[in-house]
Amino acid sequence: MNILVLGAGAWGTALAVRAADQHQVTLWARDAGQANALAATRENTRYLPGFPLPAGVSVLASGPSGIAGLAAQHDLVIVATPMAGLRAMLAGLAACTRPVAWLCKGFEAPVHAAGGLLGHEIRAEVAPGLASGALSGPSFAQEVVQGRPTALVAASESELVRTALVDAFHGPTIRVYANDDLVGVEVGGAVKNVLAIATGLCDGLSLGLNARAALITRGLAEMTRLGVALGARAETFMGLSGLGDLVLTATGDLSRNRRVGLLLAQDRSVEEAVDSLGHVAEGVYSARTVAARARRLNVDMPITRCMVRLLDGELRPGQAVAELMGRDPGAETR
Repeated sequence: MNILVLGAGAWGTALAVRAADQHQVTLWARDAGQANALAATRENTRYLPGFPLPAGVSVLASGPSGIAGLAAQHDLVIVATPMAGLRAMLAGLAACTRPVAWLCKGFEAPVHAAGGLLGHEIRAEVAPGLASGALSGPSFAQEVVQGRPTALVAASESELVRTALVDAFHGPTIRVYANDDLVGVEVGGAVKNVLAIATGLCDGLSLGLNARAALITRGLAEMTRLGVALGARAETFMGLSGLGDLVLTATGDLSRNRRVGLLLAQDRSVEEAVDSLGHVAEGVYSARTVAARARRLNVDMPITRCMVRLLDGELRPGQAVAELMGRDPGAETR
């Protein structure tokens, strides 16, 4: 199989390295300087230093207008950009006849009255005929490139896309499960980033393991409520892209969103926290959209609302905790 990976960040590079164990991979970088450096050093020194690109990975650079022709030369196309770049990529691939899948998790920043959209909703607007889906699940790029055991979810309404993703990435160190609930998989991947900020705040304030467990569990309930309201199946959120990704992102030391919460607990500003990462923390940009969509659907998401107020500077860390703990009692299943 010939695989095209559009985007040479940490996650795109890690998957390219692992796929090259079994397939031929082209790693595309938008920036010609980055592509030249990758080709020359055979290493992504910015995002994954210390991990050489195997011989099965070739490196290319071109403008977005060239991706359609490039995609036609491959059997599978993986879009490895942040959410902010997904719309342009899918628009450029609208006529593509190959299976396409994206890696980004989150809601797009609002571009019209409908508010911020998930990946499949963007696809419906700009590339409705595209056979596409998402590759998601609990995964840190650094552990994937190291060859540590990882389980992912190939999510799509199309069996063709699900099968292509399993054939491309299922191997000795990555296990890929197919799932046709694309909505649920995408909601899980988006909301867990917001909840990871909350859990980082909890740990940064030394609130204890009881508080962390309660926050993750109630966060999962929020995630499930929103997903079901958007058309997902509730059981999806008990799987890898729901509970699995939430636990990893909320507790793992490699989580960027968790680190934002830890820094906010030190009274650092949002700008300082994000700047210190050197990478995108999708939860910072998705939180407001998650809250807005929940509000329109009349879905109660108190942890998410509290994180939005914290990120907007309306609450201090201690006040956010007091607000959550001060809510009226209620039934666990509501």
